[in-house]
Amino acid sequence: MDRPTLHLELYSRPGCHLCEDLRVLCQRLGGEFPVRLTEVNIEANPALEARYGEEIPVLFIDGRKAVKYRTTEAALRRRLQRRLFLRRLLGT
Repeated sequence: MDRPTLHLELYSRPGCHLCEDLRVLCQRLGGEFPVRLTEVNIEANPALEARYGEEIPVLFIDGRKAVKYRTTEAALRRRLQRRLFLRRLLGT
């Protein structure tokens, strides 16, 4: 049975080195987990720029805020594992 895809949404902006670091980390863990990564440039949306302009990068997992600024590979791996566990537990 295939594991359901985890939806990762990364709010970022061009030229942000923390954003690049988190993107690379998500892509690396995408080799271990069934993920679909979508990147959103907050500069293209004034509402997102106003809300997240000072706290990027922000990573959402299945629509829930999971990371702000930076994280470690081990911490993100735990978050992804926990989300998959909760999906199985809740049947979603």
